[in-house]
Amino acid sequence: MNVMIDLCIVPLGVGVSLSPYVAACEMVLAEAGLKTSLHAYGPNIEGERDDVFAAVKRCHATVHAMGAPRITTTIKLGTRTDRAQSMEDKVRSVQEKL
Repeated sequence: MNVMIDLCIVPLGVGVSLSPYVAACEMVLAEAGLKTSLHAYGPNIEGERDDVFAAVKRCHATVHAMGAPRITTTIKLGTRTDRAQSMEDKVRSVQEKL
């Protein structure tokens, strides 16, 4: 099943600059071959459910390996079974109404 998620991984105990951790997760997602769209608080990710969640697991492992003793993560997840829809489709739908 295809999913879209909004991912926000916040390492705790590492100071105030989180961009190195965001960049590391972006590299994990790219290596996984997932479609992403970066915004101010993290990426939107689109792909097969098992692939997406495997990449999120790797992001957590990567951030811990970078020295983060704790991580808090928020995921918003969307699925559809009635039709195929991409991240761009969703944005375009809203922009057409503006």
